[in-house]
Amino acid sequence: MSHEEHTHQEIKGHKTLATPAVRRLAMENNIKLSEVVGTGKDNRILKEDILNYLAKQTGAILPPSPKAEIIPPLPKSETVPAAPKDRAHKIPVPVSRPIVFSGKDKTEPITGFQKAMVKTMSAALKIPHFGYCDEIDLTQLVQLREELKPLAQIRGVKLSFMPFFIKAASLGLLQYPILNASLDESCQNVTYKASHNIGVAMDTEQGLIVPNVKNVQVSSVFEIASELNRLQSLGSAGQLGTNDLSGGTFTLSNIGTIGGTYAKPVILPPEVAIGALGKIQVLPRFNGKGEVFKAQIMNVSWSADHRIIDGATMARFSNLWKSYLENPASMLLDLK
Repeated sequence: MSHEEHTHQEIKGHKTLATPAVRRLAMENNIKLSEVVGTGKDNRILKEDILNYLAKQTGAILPPSPKAEIIPPLPKSETVPAAPKDRAHKIPVPVSRPIVFSGKDKTEPITGFQKAMVKTMSAALKIPHFGYCDEIDLTQLVQLREELKPLAQIRGVKLSFMPFFIKAASLGLLQYPILNASLDESCQNVTYKASHNIGVAMDTEQGLIVPNVKNVQVSSVFEIASELNRLQSLGSAGQLGTNDLSGGTFTLSNIGTIGGTYAKPVILPPEVAIGALGKIQVLPRFNGKGEVFKAQIMNVSWSADHRIIDGATMARFSNLWKSYLENPASMLLDLK
């Protein structure tokens, strides 16, 4: 059948109405438009009419498809009347009620440890801080502590990781004494402290307190653990004395007991450095052979007084402290 026959077919003298796309579809399937009954306006042959005709010829069942023809809007006289207002779907409107709140602001005086913290932190604002962070692989230390815990329990002492952190810091301070120093208010003199009185920040019901372990440089790990047990018991009971809370020269804050990995610790004047210890996490790491292994990782965040301590000194101290903790047996070489 020729293209001309398709495009100019007439039925009883009337021209067959169909779009070019419909005519093309009929031609591709060798269908005469004169044999197809149009269901469109004015008997226009639609795409669906061609498909239905083809389905009848082949016996296939075609799913209905949406009409592609544009249906003109109804005349105004034929518009569908709107539903009565009482039958229309009504959207419920929530009833707005005034909120009644009887709470009142409360003002309390700052007293006790909180008052001391306000004074200390206000003084700390005058110190130009700088930070340094690193991660420590505590895999060997975790194993060593597990081996020593039963021995400490026999002696009546709870052995945590903190005594090792404190002793390693003291060994590092022997090599970098500027971190165990203080600067006078006029910034004219630096005093190097002979004793390593290392403070441990504690979160108590009374607020943040920082008692310190005295003379760590001449104490064993077990002696440090025993003193920590005493300070923690007194701190929980709110019975720490002035001697326990004064005279600190360096501080460690174990934020990991609560949560978190990194922090920005604030120096406690007249000290010049402080470290914040994150929680210990089991993380994948690579060994020297490129093999993945399970490592016990802890992050540390240091803050130092930039007026007398430079970044290189802080980094070297941190590296030494890190080496002691990652290879705890190496501490034996420097213990006195």
